[in-house]
Amino acid sequence: MQNVVFYDSQNDAIKAGFRPCKICKPMGIEGKTPDYVEKIIHDLQNDPYLKIKDYDLRKRGIEPNKIRRWFKVNHNMTFHAYQRMFRINKAYNQIKGGNSITNTAFGLGYESLSSFNQGWKKLFGTSDKKTNKIVINIIRFPTKIGTMFACATTKGLCLLEFSDRRMLETEFKDLCARLNAVILPGSNPYLDLVQIQIAEYLDGKRKNFDLDLHMVGTDFQRQVWQTLLKIPYGKTWSYKYEAEFMHKPSAIRAVASANGCNKIGLIVPCHRVIASDRSLGGYGGGLDRKQFLLTLENNNN
Repeated sequence: MQNVVFYDSQNDAIKAGFRPCKICKPMGIEGKTPDYVEKIIHDLQNDPYLKIKDYDLRKRGIEPNKIRRWFKVNHNMTFHAYQRMFRINKAYNQIKGGNSITNTAFGLGYESLSSFNQGWKKLFGTSDKKTNKIVINIIRFPTKIGTMFACATTKGLCLLEFSDRRMLETEFKDLCARLNAVILPGSNPYLDLVQIQIAEYLDGKRKNFDLDLHMVGTDFQRQVWQTLLKIPYGKTWSYKYEAEFMHKPSAIRAVASANGCNKIGLIVPCHRVIASDRSLGGYGGGLDRKQFLLTLENNNN
């Protein structure tokens, strides 16, 4: 190939006089939500009566097909489906708070009680507004090492995973089954906190996390995850040592399996567990990320 030069890293290319492409922005935060999407989500969060149609999108200078594709790729649903789920979440909170079904439905812009009931039943599996299902709120947010999903209940953070995690859909289903819940976009104080604290951690400015965790799993899995929280920042344990620490020296494989089922990445630090031969072992977020995290902590310890 002619007129092509290869460099080992982005920094080497910059030092040689090259500049990042202004269109694809390779130095930008991976998976960053476009500004126009952030603005719309912010508007939906702050105005419970807002209902954005294709006409409204065009008035904002947004092509409906463009935002539809973005939501399909990043949330596996259309923008209008996202709006419907957002409104149902608001309805759930209002009804639980004592508001009447009629006031809630028409207050959130539903044209009839039947359309509201249809949307409710589709998500909760019942038309009963006194359902015992709980709502798990979810957000997607960018980090310097990849886009993440975070989920939280009223008790705390229950999931924090990279969006390319192969077991993500299985984890969503497990959460819903164990908690008798549905996952809906919506605001939650734990979701606000986790974005701030993860950014600080990845910048090397935070060593400990300060937010409630709602660990969802078997009794043994929760015991293993509580043990992971005891591994100091900047240190690593072997799977064997972890099992011995739990007074279960013969359960190395079971402990390793429970590590792999950890749904709250980074904060419950399964990345700090490596093989006895000092190799990285496994990691659901990918070995490149595991190495990055261990190097980050070692350099800041």
